[in-house]
Amino acid sequence: MNGYLIIISFVALALGAVMGFFIKNYLVAREADEKQNKANKLLNESERKSTEVIKESQDRAIEIVQTAEKEAHERRTEITRNEERLQSRSDQLDKRAEKIEDREHTISQRQSALDKRANKIDELHASVANELENISQMTAAEAKDLLLERVEQEARNDMSRIVREIEAEAQEQGERKARKLIADAIQRVASDHVEEVTSSTIPLPSDDMKGRIIGRNGRNIRAFEKAAGVDVIVDDTPEAITISCFDSVRREVAKNAMAKLVLDGRIHPAHIEKIIEKEQENIDKVIMEAGEQAAYEAGVPGLQNDILKTLGRLKFRTSYGQNQLAHSIESAQLASVLASEMGANVEIAKAGGLLHDLGKAMDHNVEGTHAQIGAEFAARHGVGAKVVNAIASHHHEVEQESVEAIIVEAADAISGARPGARRESLEMYLKRVRALEDVANSYDGVKSSYALQAGREVRIFVRPNLVDDLAASRLARDISKTIEETMQYPGKIKVTVIRETRTVDYAK
Repeated sequence: MNGYLIIISFVALALGAVMGFFIKNYLVAREADEKQNKANKLLNESERKSTEVIKESQDRAIEIVQTAEKEAHERRTEITRNEERLQSRSDQLDKRAEKIEDREHTISQRQSALDKRANKIDELHASVANELENISQMTAAEAKDLLLERVEQEARNDMSRIVREIEAEAQEQGERKARKLIADAIQRVASDHVEEVTSSTIPLPSDDMKGRIIGRNGRNIRAFEKAAGVDVIVDDTPEAITISCFDSVRREVAKNAMAKLVLDGRIHPAHIEKIIEKEQENIDKVIMEAGEQAAYEAGVPGLQNDILKTLGRLKFRTSYGQNQLAHSIESAQLASVLASEMGANVEIAKAGGLLHDLGKAMDHNVEGTHAQIGAEFAARHGVGAKVVNAIASHHHEVEQESVEAIIVEAADAISGARPGARRESLEMYLKRVRALEDVANSYDGVKSSYALQAGREVRIFVRPNLVDDLAASRLARDISKTIEETMQYPGKIKVTVIRETRTVDYAK
């Protein structure tokens, strides 16, 4: 039984193996058929797409060929038209060339005729020129020179007339505007006439006081001169003594101290030194107050005390009878008005006008002009560069760098030249008049010159054979510039050049 079961098992296994083999082969064959079908489908699809691509490529190639043939036809047509146009233009150019040749031939014929006429004209011109030379007894060159000389003379006369007209018009307009501006400035400032003169004469109650001032063996007067730094002159002047000193402040201290000593009556060296020391302190206060008051009146704040103190010293300085501190204040006020009217910097103009004569308070102790001394002193004490330039250049010792410097110069001249501002000595007047005439006589061609109207005008007579009208105008301008550069004067000086020609003949 067991054997039978084993056999049956082997048979079943064999049958199972056979059936598994056949089933496997069937599955493999079926899978192969499916892959073959897929491959056939892919191949058919590829053939179909290839056929479509080939057809599209053929259609596109046909389209390209047709387009190219169309463009080639259009180009052939355009080339044909261009050839026709070129041929037409060539025909036109040929016709124009023929016309140009005809014109050139005509022009050559006319040129020949013109040459013949020109030769005839030259012959006629030479003939006429010879006849004119025979008639006028002059060559062509001489006639040309004479004509040029006359034309030059007429041109110079016309130019001189035009120059005089332009100068007269410009001067008239400038004077009108300047008069209006200066008159307005003077009216707005409205300063008093200056008549103050620094006096060094001390009145005495009697001539007996002179002996007390001198003292025993001159000890009182020596002590006074040493302490005050002045010279005391005791002469035959009745009931008066004179104090002399270049320093106006020391002279003022000495004058006040001597007046107090005379009034007190106690005159001896110890008391003299005490009074002078006390008066020096009083004058220092007066000077400082005067400087501060001047800065306040001029409207120039922020000045250092050293500048205010130096400015205050001008209270005791005069020039041609004009007090210098009052002149400085007036110049600042005039400069302020002029600057406001002209649109310049008012503050710089006021400061320059107030400080322009600052050096006059020190010029007796320091070498140099008062403009240079004042500018250097102001620069050391923090004054602005434009103000310093206005101080240094108000007498043209250095170049003026701003319009405010010019305004300061004008304000200084207006303050000094207005009526009643200054008095001039006879000696200075004669010296200025003589200098004017010397300047005029230094130029070539001047016959004589005369200063008129108190030196406000100089008339110059020239030699007419050496100076023509145009040269006379230049001479007046040159003399004016020389006067401006070499002389100092208030206001302006009129320069008149007179050229007079006289023709004399006699009837026989």
